[in-house]
Amino acid sequence: MSRNGARDFKVGRGPWPVINVGGELERAEREWLHTNGAGAYAMSTLALMHTRREHGLLVAALDPPLGRTVVLSHAETSVSVGDRNYRLSTHQFPNVAPTPGYRLLAQFSQDPLPRWRYRLGKAWFERSLCLVRGRNAAVMRYQWHGFHPARLSVMPLMPLRRQDRLAREHGGIVQRVTLRPGQVEVRPVNELPPIVFAHAGMFMGSPDWWRRFEYVDDRGRYDDWQEDMWTPGTFELTMEPGATTYLLAAVGELPKEAPEALMQEAIDFLRAQDPGETHSGVVRTLSLAAASYRAENCGRAAVLAGYPWLGAPFRDWLISIDGLYLACGKIDEAKRTLATVLEHQHAGLLPEMLPEAGMPQARPCPDATLWLFHAAGKLASKVGANDPFVQAELYPALVRAFERLSQTDAEGVRATPHGLLVTEDERQPVTWMDARGSHGAVTPRNGVAVEHQALWAAGTEVLARLADALDDVATLERVRPASMQARSAFRARFWCNETEYPFDCISEVGDTADAWADPTIRPNAVLALAAAPELFDEWQARSIVTRAKDELLTPRGLRSLSPRDPRYEGVYAGTPGERDASYHQGTVWSFLLGAYVRASLKAHPSDMALREELRILLEEAVDGGPVLGHPAQLADGEHPHRLRGCPAQAWSVAELLSALVEDLVVS
Repeated sequence: MSRNGARDFKVGRGPWPVINVGGELERAEREWLHTNGAGAYAMSTLALMHTRREHGLLVAALDPPLGRTVVLSHAETSVSVGDRNYRLSTHQFPNVAPTPGYRLLAQFSQDPLPRWRYRLGKAWFERSLCLVRGRNAAVMRYQWHGFHPARLSVMPLMPLRRQDRLAREHGGIVQRVTLRPGQVEVRPVNELPPIVFAHAGMFMGSPDWWRRFEYVDDRGRYDDWQEDMWTPGTFELTMEPGATTYLLAAVGELPKEAPEALMQEAIDFLRAQDPGETHSGVVRTLSLAAASYRAENCGRAAVLAGYPWLGAPFRDWLISIDGLYLACGKIDEAKRTLATVLEHQHAGLLPEMLPEAGMPQARPCPDATLWLFHAAGKLASKVGANDPFVQAELYPALVRAFERLSQTDAEGVRATPHGLLVTEDERQPVTWMDARGSHGAVTPRNGVAVEHQALWAAGTEVLARLADALDDVATLERVRPASMQARSAFRARFWCNETEYPFDCISEVGDTADAWADPTIRPNAVLALAAAPELFDEWQARSIVTRAKDELLTPRGLRSLSPRDPRYEGVYAGTPGERDASYHQGTVWSFLLGAYVRASLKAHPSDMALREELRILLEEAVDGGPVLGHPAQLADGEHPHRLRGCPAQAWSVAELLSALVEDLVVS
């Protein structure tokens, strides 16, 4: 689809997209994403005109799955046939139209590797890109379908910087190139490992800078959106009609396997993620997308929250477990990634995110810790309490979390004698609505948040069931009363009769002059109903779903605030401060559709027409994201609900897939 959401491409057989570009730039503005299972990725527009600083052909994970560094941004490519030279690149430079390489691009496909097909006169030229599974290396394959030999020129453009920064021409580049038979090694920046190329042609060393590449999507998001890039020189390769040639780029050292074998390994893996023709197209598409966020080929199995700029926050990670792993039948992989999570538990609580090497442990995150109970319950329902991982690792971690969260005198998060879970932190919001502006929290929700109390009630019940199944009487005797108290406290104070909807947050006390309750209509009540439906009577569940459908539901997800609220900001645009102000004040979040489906099914369990309506809603929400095959993080609250935020996000994929496969049982 184009950026305004109109369909302008055809989808290939099965889940593999095929876009007929036909030399039109608008059709080539969609983005593609390709990952290596260890944090490295390649991403750009179909025209290979980078519009974000995070785009690149090899964005390496130097601290797998983190430490993302743009090593190879572009492979500047031209093909010469006789006296004709075809330059295939498209770039945006200041104050001029994009360079016209896109006019030669006939088709893009990802079946399963990204592949570009160019029409060069009466001949065809194809290039494909493959990231090597588990390694910071890229294979570029070139195929020539012409009548006469052609000469291929490839110039690597290398900014060599962290993905969130920009490079500027400077004198610190080491202009030394080491040549070996069929190999070229450079180490222009001492802080990074060497970059090695393997080729079957000739290398023309000519270190230089290319200047003022412009990233149009960074305008407004950053103060600067222009970059300079260094190149060591140009590779010259001769292509005979029908021939294939390769160029490899690797960080550190080259893979020992042949490029054909490396590409086949990636192809086999990606095709294995497709559940097959017995499943619907949208389930197949989301199943393939799910693999992009699972970092399984590295020492720290992790969930990456989104591309191209989100890291590995534990909240997103745990919310995504069900959809990315369990709905895909990846039980052992789910255990492995949960083991990584548990390694970072400290004093019962999880930190905000997986740290990079050399970085301190992030601050404790009670929100992520509550979602750990949710993920544990999902896994235990699949494998049983006596599963060795559940019994030996997951269950003890839940006990530690319960003991910390149930303390009544702790700082940041604590339980009250009446069964409420209070979260307090003046420095930073502690719920998923955690955006901060220049004047502090955009959506301050201190006190008792409705979804936190529901997760606490549901989490204690999960722990109680496991304690009972494992004959842990001592733990059961502590947890069961806490679970009953949490449920009783919720039912006593969270329902707002005036709105016929739960309060979003309440104060710790309920019977004094200092008591307060926030009746704001937000989607957190839907999260609460989905997580712990037993907290609500049937009429309450129906009332929640009815109001959410009336005020929050859009074709792209749920609004984060009712448009009837005077604080509503429905458009995510403008300066960073303006975007922060709207982040949870009306923008639409795709991942909330999963909770909406579960809440709707709890409210109307026998309504078959509703199930079909929900299926259509989910399938339409997947279509048309900025990145092929991936739903985006956000959309505007107002029609046409333009997609915003992180263009490819893990919990959006996970929650839509889980709702389809686990809740609606769509095959």
